[in-house]
Formats: sequence, structure tokens, C-alpha cells
Amino acid sequence: MNRLAHWLLVAGLLYGATLPAAEAERCEMITFADVGWTDITMTTAVARLVLTDLGYRTQVRRLSLPDTYQALAEGKVDVFLGNWMPAQTQLIDPHLQNGRIETLQTNLPTVRYTLAVLEPAHKAGLQDFADIHRFRDQLRGQIFGIEPGNEGNEMVKSMIRENVFGLSDFTLVESSEKGMLNHVERAQQMGRSAVFLGWEPHPMNDRLRMFYLSGGDQYFGPDYGAAKVNTVARGGFARECPNVARLFRNMVFTIAAENQLMSGVLEGNTNRRRVAKRWMDDNPELVAGWREGVSRRQ
Repeated sequence: MNRLAHWLLVAGLLYGATLPAAEAERCEMITFADVGWTDITMTTAVARLVLTDLGYRTQVRRLSLPDTYQALAEGKVDVFLGNWMPAQTQLIDPHLQNGRIETLQTNLPTVRYTLAVLEPAHKAGLQDFADIHRFRDQLRGQIFGIEPGNEGNEMVKSMIRENVFGLSDFTLVESSEKGMLNHVERAQQMGRSAVFLGWEPHPMNDRLRMFYLSGGDQYFGPDYGAAKVNTVARGGFARECPNVARLFRNMVFTIAAENQLMSGVLEGNTNRRRVAKRWMDDNPELVAGWREGVSRRQ
């Protein structure tokens, strides 16, 4: 018996005697939203494995960020593990206020999300949002973002449109997480600089000689974009699916854990389920703790 199986058995013996509160029939199948970010893809993969072991079925819908919140509000998906706050405030707040989306837990309490710059320009003095316009030529008038519709992209587009920080002559290059990182890594290899959306946790913080910019408090929040990541669900989910909701309230990750999960995929093993399973095998006590008070579906 491998370590994960051992700890899941222990968790089941310790907590399995607690019968789950009555759940709606639709709770048998849990539908996740995934916007394609490596961190959320991997935490979702882990959650799916735990739910499968508990006797639930799961599926994932790949959606843009705006479509994710719309689908949650309409009850078309159940759970999303990637509510980065405060960056996504404008997208989610109306739905939180009318009860169509509910927050279950902060699954990662200390993260960062803001614009970052590579070392050459940082050494030359590009250290604040207000410095970007002075380096237009070195940056080729480009700021690199991720997928269209992402809230970070929208904030940069707003700054360009309104000429905040003198950015009216800049262009946002939209692509994807992978596409953006390819651009930035290529720039680093060629000794050039780049300004781009950066966040932590992510292996980019180790792979790139990057620095976060100050001065973006109005858009990304204070302390260089300090943030948190929440698990959110469709309105009424916790009431209808209390057993699963308890699992999600127990599921809290660390930056180290998420870096391990993401590195496993980004360093060559594209089988996310296999990477998630291996990580769970290596962290059986954490997984067992998530199952505290959670029962197998009958």
C-alpha cells in the first residue's frame, strides 16, 4: 500500500463514521471551471483526485475568466479555485453581493500579482509603474499579458487607454500564460528587457531574473500586488453539497506546494493527473487533513 492510500485509509477510519449531511442529487457530479493557469489547473487536478476517492464524479470546463464567473452565477459550473483578490474584484463583486456566487475558503493566503520587469531595465532604473514610459524604446512599446479577458490585461489596457503613467504609446500583447512566458524568456536569453504580468507562486520567479514594480497600488493593490486566492462556488452550493463544501473549506495550499505542482508540469511532465498523484503521494498527511469531517459519498 503506497503512502497516499495509507493516509486516505486512516482518514476514512477516523472521519468516515461521520455521515454526510443530505446532499442534492446534482452533487454527485462536481463541475470545475479552469481558466488555463498552471497553478489553478494543478490545484483543480488535486481536488478532482480527492473527490474521486470519496466517490464523487468530476468534470472540468475550460473557460475564460469572465465566462467562469458568468457560468458560476448561472449555476452551470460548481467550483472555481482561482479567485485572485483583489485583482478580480470588479468581475466577482456583483455576483457575491446578489448571492449568485459564494466564497468557500481562502485556499492560498499570501500571493502576489502585478507588473514585473526583467533585470536589465530594473538595473537601469525601471522600478516603478511611473518609470515604464521612460523605457519605451528598450521595451519596444510593449507590455506582455496573458489570455484576453483576464483582469490583469484589462487593468493594463485601462492604463494605456487613459494614459495613466504616460502609457498611451504602449501596446498590450495578449496571448496566454505559456505564450507570455515564451516571449519573456526569449527576451532574457537575448539580454533584452520586458515588462509583463508576474505572479507568485509560479516557477517563473526562479526561472527569470525578474523584479516586481512598485506604484501599482490603485490597480493591483498595495505591497507589490499582495493578494490572496479564494475558492468560490455557485450560490447555494454549500447548502446543497455540504460534504463537498467542507472538503473545499479544508483545502488550503502553500506557495511551496503550488510551486512543486507547477514545476512538475512545466519541467516536462505534461500529464497533470500523474503530477498531482505523485505530489499527493509525497504529502499524505496534508491530504488526510483535508478529509477531516468529510465522508465518502454513499
